[in-house]
Amino acid sequence: MPAVKSSFLDKVLGRIGRMDADGLQKVVRRLARERDFLETLFNTIEDGVLVVNAQGRVAYLNQAVTRLLGLQPESAEGQPVSRFLPELDWEKIRALDRAEGQPTVRYELEVDFPRPRCLHVFAAPLGGEPGRNDGVALILHDATEARQKTAEAIESERLQALTLLAASVAHEIGNPLNALHIHLQLMERELRKLRAAGHDLAAHRPGRRGARPGEAPPATEIAQVAGRLEQYLGVAKGEITRLDYIVTQFLQAIRPAPPKLQPGSLNEVVAQTLELLRPELENRGLLVEEKLARPLPDAPLDPAQIKQVLVNLVKNSMQAMTRGGVLTLETGRLAEGVWVSVADTGVGIPREQLNRLFEPFFTTKKKGTGLGLMIVSRIVREHGGRIDVESHPGKGTTFRLWLPLHERTPRLLAETTLDARNAPAGAAAGPDAPQSPLG
Repeated sequence: MPAVKSSFLDKVLGRIGRMDADGLQKVVRRLARERDFLETLFNTIEDGVLVVNAQGRVAYLNQAVTRLLGLQPESAEGQPVSRFLPELDWEKIRALDRAEGQPTVRYELEVDFPRPRCLHVFAAPLGGEPGRNDGVALILHDATEARQKTAEAIESERLQALTLLAASVAHEIGNPLNALHIHLQLMERELRKLRAAGHDLAAHRPGRRGARPGEAPPATEIAQVAGRLEQYLGVAKGEITRLDYIVTQFLQAIRPAPPKLQPGSLNEVVAQTLELLRPELENRGLLVEEKLARPLPDAPLDPAQIKQVLVNLVKNSMQAMTRGGVLTLETGRLAEGVWVSVADTGVGIPREQLNRLFEPFFTTKKKGTGLGLMIVSRIVREHGGRIDVESHPGKGTTFRLWLPLHERTPRLLAETTLDARNAPAGAAAGPDAPQSPLG
């Protein structure tokens, strides 16, 4: 299909041979104005526009490409585009101009520089007619947020399914557990009576007449039976406690309470967490290092929920280390928030398992529920923060939690935007106007 031409260009090309110098000058000025208009337009849109010539070299890129790929026009123009996007099938893209109609190719790729992003790339030939190899236009759309929302929607659906399951399962499990716990307490009471009866029997009848050699007296038999019953009761109580913990974790995961945000000290929450877990840490023979930044500004947080997060992370680190390991808790401040990290010198986490750590029911422990880190992720997300994990097998793992210093507010347009330039005098935001926490 022939290309649709500009009516202005049609008129110019039709009589360019009859134009004088003044007419040509007017045409050049108008083309320059249109070029400036298009340049401004391309630099205003959020999607990246990357033009590649017939030789496969960068001919043009707008400011969005600089933001998405970290390219600079002065260094990128004229360079082979495969140097910057080697993941794309350039042989297939170059063949687009030979196809019938107006073909386009869509790709999805991930980039790590200047920061990790998921990009949707649309490629279309510039030549309007088959065989005209004028190059290719690439449109780069940042789909990172959309992918994140999709992942959150999937997680929400999972939680809804868990909620429906818990409505019946938690009730059915909770009632028998309570009954078992009560009856175990009754058995302990009867066991104490049995021990007391055994002591009384031993005091009044220290031996039994006519007992055969090797036969234990009644008091000894009672003591042995009581000891075995006490051991069995201990095992049963331990298993009931573990089942109760699983049900509790399950209910916390599916019925989360919204955080009650208030200005609080992250250092104080860290200190309270260590105070709570210090006996267990000392019993395991672990060395604790505290690297708390002082002073550290208060941040809006729910102390109880952040303490729950740190308890989960510290217990995971404790279970990953052998005796003599080192647990390090460190805090600090960034321009936009405060952070705390929990690092251990344990066995580490294999690379293929890192992406699944926060999935429900995924665990690397033999007796884990797979819900602890999911609860951690949910609490951090509802605080408006984020959590990162870095692990090296055989060396250890570090979880880093970041919390914003302020609750998010709408971002104001800067004075350099088009809206600000077109606004009446005095309408620009003054020094007292509220600012976005992201700067």
